[in-house]
Amino acid sequence: MRVYLFCNRCLAWGGANLFDLGFFAVAVPAVLFAGISKGGFGSGAAFAAATILAIWLEPGTALGIMLPLLMLIDLANLRPYWAKWSWPDARLLILGALPGVALGALLYRVAEPDIFRLLIGGISVGFVIWQMGLKLRLIRPAGRELPVWAGAIWGVLTGFTSFVSHAGGPPAAVWLLSRGLGKTQYQATTVILFWAVNIAKFVPYAFLGIFTAQTLLADLILAPVAVLGAWLGVKAHHLVPERAFFALTYVLLTVTGIKLILDGLT
Repeated sequence: MRVYLFCNRCLAWGGANLFDLGFFAVAVPAVLFAGISKGGFGSGAAFAAATILAIWLEPGTALGIMLPLLMLIDLANLRPYWAKWSWPDARLLILGALPGVALGALLYRVAEPDIFRLLIGGISVGFVIWQMGLKLRLIRPAGRELPVWAGAIWGVLTGFTSFVSHAGGPPAAVWLLSRGLGKTQYQATTVILFWAVNIAKFVPYAFLGIFTAQTLLADLILAPVAVLGAWLGVKAHHLVPERAFFALTYVLLTVTGIKLILDGLT
């Protein structure tokens, strides 16, 4: 039986070792997927890795493991996309994201683990519904550029959802899709955006006790997988059809999101 000691919102399994075969069977493909997603297809779907890990681990532990790996992926992606971003759009979203990160930290201090299971699961399923709505044209992106204040609001939502589930990509996409960016410029803008947002998240994660010796050791072991995923993502950016990649993403997010919602409710 798993014994959860929710100290500082992180997991301590009663005497159990985090690094068993089951953990690596889940973590390795999840981290590889995150690297490919952030490296080649925009960061919107990369949060699937945290969603998948949250099935196996307590949510705080899953978030703590993924943040340094996401930062490493961001760093690996800076060079191939350097200076190809839209800096005015990235700057606006970054400035808006900072209060969103603060709101996420405040919630984390008072919320129980099941609240974060519901949030991560709900955001995952909501992401799929949003994307399917766009594909079926039930939801239409803004036909004209949104005002600057709207970008600031979407920035706040980007920071908040990024803090609680590493899922800042969808709200950021609402703003960026209204800007008419090309595929590579859009991808580069998400790279610089989440490089900055993830740095901003690191300090409150540390103060809230989300990082532990076990999560940092897991990061060291999984770091080569993250770098490999980022490299594969850059290559896949020009070779792999987006439709096939995101079809797999939607299935993963739907299944794991529903499971987390059920776990949070029960």
